[in-house]
Amino acid sequence: MRKWLDFDAICIIAVKNSTPVNLMKKLLLASVMLLVVPALSAKPNVLFIAIDDLNDWIGALGGHPQAKTPNLDRLAEEATLFTHAYCAAPACNPSRAALMTGILPSTSGVYHNPQPWRKAMPDAVTLPQHFTKHGYWSAGAGKIYHGRYPDPTSWETYFPNQKNNRPSDPNPRNRPVNGIPNTAHFDWGPVKEPPNTMGDHKVADWVISQLGKKHNKPFFLACGIYRPHLPWYVPQKYFDLFDEDDIILPKVPENDLEDIPPAGVKIARPQGDHAKVIQYNQWKKAVHGYLASIAFADEQVGRVLDALRKSPRGDDTIVVLWTDHGWHLGEKQHWRKFTLWEEATRTPLMIQVPEKLSKSFPKGTKAGTRIDAPVGLIDLYPTLIDLCGLGANKALEGHSLVPLLKNPKVKWERPALTTHGRNTHTVRTPRWRYVRYGDGSEELYDHDADPDEWTNLAGKTEHSALKKKLSKWFPKKNAESAAYDKGKKAPKKK
Repeated sequence: MRKWLDFDAICIIAVKNSTPVNLMKKLLLASVMLLVVPALSAKPNVLFIAIDDLNDWIGALGGHPQAKTPNLDRLAEEATLFTHAYCAAPACNPSRAALMTGILPSTSGVYHNPQPWRKAMPDAVTLPQHFTKHGYWSAGAGKIYHGRYPDPTSWETYFPNQKNNRPSDPNPRNRPVNGIPNTAHFDWGPVKEPPNTMGDHKVADWVISQLGKKHNKPFFLACGIYRPHLPWYVPQKYFDLFDEDDIILPKVPENDLEDIPPAGVKIARPQGDHAKVIQYNQWKKAVHGYLASIAFADEQVGRVLDALRKSPRGDDTIVVLWTDHGWHLGEKQHWRKFTLWEEATRTPLMIQVPEKLSKSFPKGTKAGTRIDAPVGLIDLYPTLIDLCGLGANKALEGHSLVPLLKNPKVKWERPALTTHGRNTHTVRTPRWRYVRYGDGSEELYDHDADPDEWTNLAGKTEHSALKKKLSKWFPKKNAESAAYDKGKKAPKKK
């Protein structure tokens, strides 16, 4: 709840240097000030919403014309939407580890999913730990860290518990639903159970319950929504939102990989998921499953946001919504994440700051603002501690986005950086994407002329100076790969 000016403090100000004649006038003025002048909250609350594997397929970003995301779109209309936000790594574990520690994969050596991030960064102060150190109650539910590597030291309270961060989901009886042999969780189809049996619904319920309680401290409250992570099993009602016969597929030129270096083709793996999806006639069904899962996730986010709007904390809570990376659904004959192209690296990012809440940004965000400058999720940690007036963390490698929040047209020269393995990076400027793999091979795309990244310009001699200029933003340090979980194979050194 919004804090107000302290009456005793106002009276002291009024009494100082006052004569008996005007003392009563000053006290009367102080009383009026107490009623009408709100003070900035010393410590704003933070509602920190993460969605897993959601690309730009939301109405506000226009990634797919059939996406049904009314709640995300409403937040975009109420908040500031970063239209070009990018992950630090196109995989769950390294992306989330980087965001939550503020440390780049190239510094930590955490490049891939099977690397226990806390062992690689034993002394890192995570974002919730930093808030706890500054007097906050830090709690969460659902997937915030990669499921295999929860971090109990980050939280005072967690749902369902500190070791199992995500409630289970019902599954279809006959799996795989898509008929692809040995497909594991690369599957999609409806479940018969109602929405309240889904893990994300339970996570939303718990977060809603916390928003309705009175807390003795300001809170940092994290809500991790798992869908649209695979498998795309959600209740039938969300599949019924779409007519499968009318599903629009991504445009994929047959020769799209012809100008990609072998390192990129190896990542795309056209002979893998995509070949199977085509063989078993599953492309429309898969897109249907992803859209249905997005619609389900959107509804859970909406339930949480509606609870905040109705609560006494709506005016003193900063809302942040992000996704850990994007997702391919056949573009470049690739499925899943794990690439350095636009589909896997671009993520929705929204920030809402109420007026007169943040000392560094007292005006708050203006509803419906869109910021087109490329930014990184690595910037969230410094942004939040800036907005909340907390002490600095010198280990952070991102930059506060508050200057952009204050003025979306401010000069912002830093491109967004994404890393997928040692010495393998991409940078994204407003116009260009430049990719360089560990073997030195390259890709370059002009987004002004080629927003789908269909034409690789890296071999054009006229772009040599541009590539040299962009390469200066690649990390100077490329740490050796951190240890892998037992039984997991590390990639060859580059």
